[in-house]
Amino acid sequence: MNRFSALYKRILILVVSILIFVLLGALALMYSEEMRFLDAVWYSIMTLTTVGFGVPDNFSDLGKIITIFLMLFGVGAVLYGLTALSLEFFNGNFAKEYKQNLIKRNMKNLENHIIICGFGRNGRQAARKLILHKKPFVIIDKKPLENRDDEFRNTIFIHGNAVEDEILIKAGVEKANGIIACLPSDADNLFIVISSKELNPKIKVISRASNSSTIKKLKTAGAENVIMPDKIGGEHMASLLITPDLVEFIDNIVLEGTKKINVLEIYTDKLSKEFIGKKLEELKIFPKTGCKIVGYKDVHGEYIINPDESKLIEPNSCIFILGQPHQIENLQNIYPQQDKYFS
Repeated sequence: MNRFSALYKRILILVVSILIFVLLGALALMYSEEMRFLDAVWYSIMTLTTVGFGVPDNFSDLGKIITIFLMLFGVGAVLYGLTALSLEFFNGNFAKEYKQNLIKRNMKNLENHIIICGFGRNGRQAARKLILHKKPFVIIDKKPLENRDDEFRNTIFIHGNAVEDEILIKAGVEKANGIIACLPSDADNLFIVISSKELNPKIKVISRASNSSTIKKLKTAGAENVIMPDKIGGEHMASLLITPDLVEFIDNIVLEGTKKINVLEIYTDKLSKEFIGKKLEELKIFPKTGCKIVGYKDVHGEYIINPDESKLIEPNSCIFILGQPHQIENLQNIYPQQDKYFS
């Protein structure tokens, strides 16, 4: 029996115990003192709660014995139960158990989500980006939920080691759309890549790497992309000296974090079938939203920068859009993309 069930059982026992003592005391007083039912219940509750408004007139010896029984056994049982219940409440166990069970219920219907393995600096950055794009995700980390930042208090969190298959299964890896392996250890990330691909061959895996020598191994294991944060950070700092304005401009567009979205990708398979084979201009993206098409990725993975509007829309391709945040939001409403976003 889990903790929530034990807590529920404790509450149930407490309520039943109170009702039993109240009813037994009331029935006994009705018999000994010929009280009305309501009066007997009222006096029984006063005794159990130690309120005590005084002894009724002409109270019999049997009534006194019944009252003594209620005070010795009933009051002690009720006070003990209330104390235990108060401790559970003030320790926050009710809120914790309610949240954990709410997460379990949400996990049952969760699909096409992202799993973040490891919730350090990189994990938090990934979570902020997913929140910005309203993409559902699950966090796996060894540190308990109590240590999470308030910023992510409403996220689905699983306490455990992401290298264990049962933890990945608990996070819904079999129905997930992607997984981000950002643990400090390359060996652990490699294990996550292998395990997640075995559990869900279609899942897209993005892995972190600390050493360049492990990049090939991670990709061989099935990772679609491998990121080296330290290398990217160094190259980024150098670029800020070489082409500072250009880098800051791109950062403002793509890496703005949780503030705004300036770039969006539209997958042609998510468009209405009537657009396949038509020209890009027939989408009327600029007239409808003010956004501009800045790139196109065809079915062969070739990128076209600033494609001509006469370019035909192909299946299994991607259109890159640039615009201001309110324009991008308008575009998302007109051409909603359910599974994949880019920024």
